[in-house]
Amino acid sequence: MRKGAPASRWYAEVEMQVQFFDLDPMEIVWHGRYVKYLEVVRCALLDKIGYNYVQMKASGFAWPVIDMHLRYVAPATFGQRLKLRADLVEWENRLKIDYLISDAVTGKRLNKASTVQVAVAIGSGEMCFASPPVLFEKLGVEPT
Repeated sequence: MRKGAPASRWYAEVEMQVQFFDLDPMEIVWHGRYVKYLEVVRCALLDKIGYNYVQMKASGFAWPVIDMHLRYVAPATFGQRLKLRADLVEWENRLKIDYLISDAVTGKRLNKASTVQVAVAIGSGEMCFASPPVLFEKLGVEPT
């Protein structure tokens, strides 16, 4: 979630513990592993709104990630409890999700990130320039 931004109506939080296989030779979480952490909490968010990848495919749309930004603030270490949070901040023309990974005990920020996904019609393979109606239905909002 962006600093100073209001809390999202659509969010999910997940706690997890850093596993040994997530570490690099410096004994901290390897930078690429954070992408997996984002996927874990993104799926929790999409499950919460009832539109995860199975439902997306059934509705005729794929939603590939087309942009991802990660800001590493502090390293995570073996055994550390992490709190992962995902906030849906844009949905009209794309899905933009902001993430915060923090220490579950102290609340210390470890990583901030964002992803952008766009709808692609599975039948034609063409990118949609506006989110399809099914997304608005799942969110319970009217398109503007």
